[in-house]
Amino acid sequence: MAHHAHEPEVQVLPPDREKIKKLWRVALILGILTLVEFVIAFTLPHGTLKTFIFVVMTIVKAAYIVGEFMHLRYEVKVLFWSILIPTVFIVWMLVAFVYEGMKMSDINFIRW
Repeated sequence: MAHHAHEPEVQVLPPDREKIKKLWRVALILGILTLVEFVIAFTLPHGTLKTFIFVVMTIVKAAYIVGEFMHLRYEVKVLFWSILIPTVFIVWMLVAFVYEGMKMSDINFIRW
């Protein structure tokens, strides 16, 4: 088989060590946050404090993941906050609805 002169030569680039180092750092940070979540899950009693901690940690992890993997960390700060702030309010709304629903179910349960 003859080698054609117009075919591009394939170049194999060395791995980008800086990107690999960054990925390991992101994995380490997420692993530590997950480890903290496990410690909280198995040491704190069930209740409002435990739920609040998990909600906050979930928002922190989500913001970190979006910032790193969707590159919003490097975008305009207004874009980042325009995504994060509504997410915080939606989570807060859901927690408030669940809390109020639990209060109402306790009241209805007492009436029976």
